[in-house]
Amino acid sequence: MAGRIEDYALIGDMQTAALVCRDGTADWLCLPRFDSHAAFAGLLGTEEHGFWRVGPAHPSGAAPPTADRRRYRGDSLVLESEWDTPRGTVRVIDFMPPRDGAPQLIRIVEGVSGRVQMRSALRMRFSYGRVVPWVHKVGDRTVAVAGPDSVWLDTSVDTFGKDLTTYSDFTVSPGERVAFAISWQPSHREPPALPDPEGSLAATEDFWREWVEHCTYHGPYRDAVIRSLITLKALTYAPTGGIVAAPTTSLPEEIGGVRNWDYRYTWLRDAAITLSSLLRTGYREEARAWREWLLRAVAGDPENLQIMYGIAGERELGEAELPWLPGYENSSPVRVGNGAADQLQLDVYGEVTEALHLAHMTGLARNDYASVLQLRLITYLEDHWNEPDEGIWEVRGPRRHFVHSKVMAWVAVDRTIKLIESGDVDGPLERWRELRDDIHRDVCEKGYDKERNTFTQSYGSKELDASLLLIPQMGFLPPDDKRVIGTIEAIQRELSTPDGFVLRYPTAGEEAGVDGLEGDEGAFLACSFWLADDLAMIGRVDEARQLFEKLLGLRNDLGLLAEEWDPRLQRQVGNFPQAFSHVPLIDTALRLTASSAFGG
Repeated sequence: MAGRIEDYALIGDMQTAALVCRDGTADWLCLPRFDSHAAFAGLLGTEEHGFWRVGPAHPSGAAPPTADRRRYRGDSLVLESEWDTPRGTVRVIDFMPPRDGAPQLIRIVEGVSGRVQMRSALRMRFSYGRVVPWVHKVGDRTVAVAGPDSVWLDTSVDTFGKDLTTYSDFTVSPGERVAFAISWQPSHREPPALPDPEGSLAATEDFWREWVEHCTYHGPYRDAVIRSLITLKALTYAPTGGIVAAPTTSLPEEIGGVRNWDYRYTWLRDAAITLSSLLRTGYREEARAWREWLLRAVAGDPENLQIMYGIAGERELGEAELPWLPGYENSSPVRVGNGAADQLQLDVYGEVTEALHLAHMTGLARNDYASVLQLRLITYLEDHWNEPDEGIWEVRGPRRHFVHSKVMAWVAVDRTIKLIESGDVDGPLERWRELRDDIHRDVCEKGYDKERNTFTQSYGSKELDASLLLIPQMGFLPPDDKRVIGTIEAIQRELSTPDGFVLRYPTAGEEAGVDGLEGDEGAFLACSFWLADDLAMIGRVDEARQLFEKLLGLRNDLGLLAEEWDPRLQRQVGNFPQAFSHVPLIDTALRLTASSAFGG
């Protein structure tokens, strides 16, 4: 059975990623890309669906021992796990070197004290655990082949096959190091080059150390910010600059429920806010790469802007279910692809425009097509901003006039007006100023409940929505506006858990709720960070800091966050690790640091 979501560590090479549990089991790995079929899918099923465990030997039938300690090596994505056994202490070093060629997962076993008996158990299963490969020897190497895929295992110790699994049993003494490496290669090509584990380890540490040195944030929350930035970098697909929302699919928003989605794609919204955090912390090259990805993805058809694309800009992301996988803790169905790609979400026009505006304001080298794109997006919004849509949360119920969508349409027009006013582009300035005023008036008249002094989720509704917390952050209204303060306080009353964290919107249990789905979900971590931001903006800085530090306490021991927190089960839920959680962590840290600097 897979571990708890927070029991996993992330390792990756900026093209794909693996999740490694506390017991030394890699339960999730897609090869060669984030969105490829999984070769280890035990996370969503059982060991029969693929895994790789390296750890102290244990009796057959017994649960493998969990590591007594684990950490990342400094500011890197190199994982160290240590076990204290009756016969001594052993360390396993796990990493994926940034690559030019074949993707590799390398595991180095190091003896620390005593003599420890170890076992490696590798069970390759292609196509999300459905296909058992042909495993055979080629010289000293072991290869698993099925269809277009081959995975090569290299190690200096003997291997043997049993029960469709490749094992190695060996012993390590102090100072001894035994390396294992798997390398993926298209099955029709020549074998990949022999790995160099020790050289790759040094190069991987150097890569991360040099990358982190570019960070411009040096405030009191630096450790949390750096770990979040490293996580965001790990979720970037280096060849194109696309950023996945998470490296996993179908980790449930409710244990045992149906809210299980594939997040291995590039949401314009998530990627745009990621870009803003990277720019604010000194990472201009990543911002430039994402802007180039965006321009390629929407090239030639910006009027039909999708809310998400594949990591290389693919448009077709058809959703399907994998019935042979029982799901994480029996949370089914397991889904791949994402049908929300076909939804209308007008807010993404605002997020993309805001990201392009920030890039322009921070001095990123001008790209003429980016300005043309921005103008074309607003031309589209002129005719469509007043239509209902599925909104930021991708509801699968009927379309509505979501307030957040209208606010972000206003943002898109406002930022484009600023671009024109700067003299960098020409556009119908007066007409779009009128459009900006029209949208603002419409939201304030139709999306605001005067009796309760709060904005609402959609026009004519009584429900609240945590996305309303973005109203002051986007500059739609000033923080001291009574309607903003009333909305913040209403969300605290009606959408907060007993711990003070924030739900996205009301759900309806066994009935279909506003999102068209049955079931409930946990507190949405991004929304909880947004609340801390808003509290700081309205002068309640101590309260904001307390909430922020409680949120930091939800991270696992390695500083990682999933999408949500289940207040009933007191555990992380949703896809993991989640960019949409780590980005607002960075933003709130920056805001609180600035508040402290100015005596807030």
